Amino acid sequence: MSSTLTSPTLSFVSPPPGLAPLTDFVLDEIDGAAGLYSLQASAQPTTRLFVLDAAIFLPSYTPAISNEQSMALSLTTPDDALVLVVINPGESTTTVNLMAPIVVNAHTGACAQVILDDQDWPLHAELGALAA
Repeated sequence: MSSTLTSPTLSFVSPPPGLAPLTDFVLDEIDGAAGLYSLQASAQPTTRLFVLDAAIFLPSYTPAISNEQSMALSLTTPDDALVLVVINPGESTTTVNLMAPIVVNAHTGACAQVILDDQDWPLHAELGALAA
């Protein structure tokens, strides 16, 4: 799943875990780092996550989302989706959450952080090990 986003405004169909009641965010690319973004809450600018485009940084990452999840985002083909993963910077290493990607309808900006039930993706995958 990989697509080009038509607008930097993203609207979660339900608040991301731990960020309720926030649903509207702006996705800004980090200068000089293609595929790395700041995801900032529109109503609360101090609330910000860093995410990366899985297609660029993790080409072997192939999460499967359910038909129900696809329908909630009005995805008709895999090419409609942009898959982002949340970055967790640490003191000694940076990890990404592969168990709960943010799936975005690249045409509408509708998105959801989906939990990948019954899939063997880690919650804290070391980014350097994955990209190597």
